[in-house]
Amino acid sequence: MNQRPTPGTFVDELETPVLLIDMDAMEHNIGVIAARYRDTDVKLRPHVKNHKSPQIAWMQISAGGTVGGIVAAKVAEAEVFVEAGIPNVLIANQIVAPDKVRRLASLAKRADVMVAVDDVEQVRRLSAGASELGATIGVVIEVNTSLRRAGIRAVEQAAPLAQAIADAPGLRFKGVMSHQTPTEAYPDREERLRNGSEYFGMVIEAKLAIEAAGLPVEVVSTGETWTYDVAPTVPGITEIEGGTYIVMEVPYAYMTEFRLAAKVMGTVVSRPSDHLAIGDVSVEAIGAPGDMPTVEGSDGVRVQAMSLEGTILESNGPMPLRVGDRYTLLTHQQDMTMNRWDQYVGVRDGRVEAVFEVTARGCHN
Repeated sequence: MNQRPTPGTFVDELETPVLLIDMDAMEHNIGVIAARYRDTDVKLRPHVKNHKSPQIAWMQISAGGTVGGIVAAKVAEAEVFVEAGIPNVLIANQIVAPDKVRRLASLAKRADVMVAVDDVEQVRRLSAGASELGATIGVVIEVNTSLRRAGIRAVEQAAPLAQAIADAPGLRFKGVMSHQTPTEAYPDREERLRNGSEYFGMVIEAKLAIEAAGLPVEVVSTGETWTYDVAPTVPGITEIEGGTYIVMEVPYAYMTEFRLAAKVMGTVVSRPSDHLAIGDVSVEAIGAPGDMPTVEGSDGVRVQAMSLEGTILESNGPMPLRVGDRYTLLTHQQDMTMNRWDQYVGVRDGRVEAVFEVTARGCHN
């Protein structure tokens, strides 16, 4: 881990590699979401797997337009954010191991906690753990819409499962949730509206089936960054689980209202030929599944390969980067990249302004 930099330090003086957060860009992104949801019935529930920092979560919540809480992927993530004072948490995953269920029940005694299920056996296990600790856990039913991982596969499953939750000691039925991804790599707004409305319709169908069976549905939690502006057009949705918007990534560049805020800065350490340069950003410093990172601000320079030792940069013409020059990489998978760091360095006007501790990093359980 790099030494914690002092506020006021010039960016060019920082030890590399280092993950920089463009403060202007991140605050702009937070502002876009806050403005969109401030006067709507739908609110944002920020997904913290995208940054894993309670400091940033509080920035999101404080800006307005949110439910006042967060969504996490794991019990361990939720624990970090509850310890940081976040009052309500949705764990958008299924929890079944007895020790994790007990940890979840313990959290539910200190915060408003919800967790997803798609099977009655999960309900039984959650009920046993909640009853053992004298806790009450909120439960939502996950609906599969496009990812083909967890989630009920048929609307007919919704009402019986909701009733099982409502009847289980220590549990409180809260509603339904889902995740989805666009069918097109770079959808325009018309495609996002069509695609998002289709997926949202599947979740609303489950909601209506549960209500028809006589159970109230308080929460309809769905969507992601790519449908943040679609959700308010669909009656019945209460919250959106947006995460990517906070720092963005190259594949989301079609959402031009947001700005790329996370950048990994490195230093050129070698220039073995006229068309190649070697940088000190290793594959451990930036997530690169499928696509190599994009080099920012250096026309004609691209990442040829990454290894545990560093980055191989190549250029179409003469390599413009010299030994000692700084370069920045833009990630194609921001939540994986963010999880590689113990701290992010917030910068503005060429100087360090803040350091964000990544206290939920590596929370795999």
